[in-house]
Amino acid sequence: MPSGRPFVCARAAPEPRSPPVPSLSSPTSLSATSATSAASPRTATVFRRVRPLGGPVTDLVAVDGVLVDAVPDGTAVEVVDGGGRMALPTLVDAHIHPDKTSWGESWYSRRAAEGIAGFVAGDVELSRALPTPVGERAYRLMAHAAAQGTRAMRAHADVAPAFGLSGLAGIAEARERLRGIVDVELVAFPQHGVVREPGTLELLAEAAEGGLITHVGGIDPAGFDATGDPKAADGDQLGAVFGLAERHGLGLDIHLHDRGETGLVPLRDIAARTKALGLRGRVSVAHAFAVAQLSGRELDETADLLADAGVSLTTVALSAVTILPFRRLAERGVRVGLGSDGVRDNWSPFGNADMLHRAWLAGWALDARLDEDLEACFELAAHGGAELLGLPRADLRAGAPADFMLVEGECLPQAVVDLPRRELVVRAGRVVARDGALV
Repeated sequence: MPSGRPFVCARAAPEPRSPPVPSLSSPTSLSATSATSAASPRTATVFRRVRPLGGPVTDLVAVDGVLVDAVPDGTAVEVVDGGGRMALPTLVDAHIHPDKTSWGESWYSRRAAEGIAGFVAGDVELSRALPTPVGERAYRLMAHAAAQGTRAMRAHADVAPAFGLSGLAGIAEARERLRGIVDVELVAFPQHGVVREPGTLELLAEAAEGGLITHVGGIDPAGFDATGDPKAADGDQLGAVFGLAERHGLGLDIHLHDRGETGLVPLRDIAARTKALGLRGRVSVAHAFAVAQLSGRELDETADLLADAGVSLTTVALSAVTILPFRRLAERGVRVGLGSDGVRDNWSPFGNADMLHRAWLAGWALDARLDEDLEACFELAAHGGAELLGLPRADLRAGAPADFMLVEGECLPQAVVDLPRRELVVRAGRVVARDGALV
């Protein structure tokens, strides 16, 4: 984003009167005027009368999926009128579990659970109780996320003998249906454990060899998925998943829920293995609750260790005590993304896969009051996740991807608080959703 406090809550100056145009909600609001010969296939889409980040009224011009300063000569033009609405970057969900969701299904009454093992057992129960295949449920949720302004996501699918590779296959099916609308990285996630659940490692290897996934996952190698004997060859979950990633050229995304030294020791091990194997920029740790507990010098030293190794983190804004201090981490060079985590699954009845709402939750968890604090929560959802996934920033500058959404409101901090309806969602210069539904 531009420096110097770009987001100012102020009403836009009156704009010149212009001829009437169809409204955004009208299916005919995309009007084309010819500016070139029929021989040229290039088309520029001009999004007229929009306010990037709540600033002055202007036009955004998209050509070949990228924003440009002006319509190139000899280019056909299509016009979409923005009616003075704010243009905001679309968002990136850096951590979501579409295979587990009951989104759109009949209400599921959850039972009490204790620890990860109890929740894992509930996952199996819910999976067996839902009548709709994983692929359809995942698509339903991912399409909803895209219609709310998500342009990319890192999706985790449980891999265990109880499920086989069905979760991966279902999300891959949904990913294909949404190609060109939302980019999807896919993680083979051993939620049931690698060490404690025989057969899981073989399934991870099959997934890695099959070409469906971009990342191998892991989970709490000290507190949940361990034999209790650190010298046991079959107790080295990290060795197993790092080995798969290295052999198959994949990334790693490891869940660490453990707190205190139980969480910090594996985190240091992950950083060391990442450096030793030359996997900088390809390893992420999700949740990292142990880091959320740190402050002062201890936090800075841990951040420096992660930054030096090129290990990134994701947070899901569960609470004030578990959200990562993402601004301080970023200052020390650690990439941090924001995610939805589970959405209406066995673990929780909450969640909606709306990353603007997730930015709201981050602000709520941090007791944000100042505009700059609310802006930081939005930037975490927009640019933190993009950087983590290796995507260009959709910051509405010339040369950036033409990925944005149009909403009512005065300024960005207000949008984080008010959660306005996503009236138009644009991906690569193409309108993909209106009023919360894909077109």
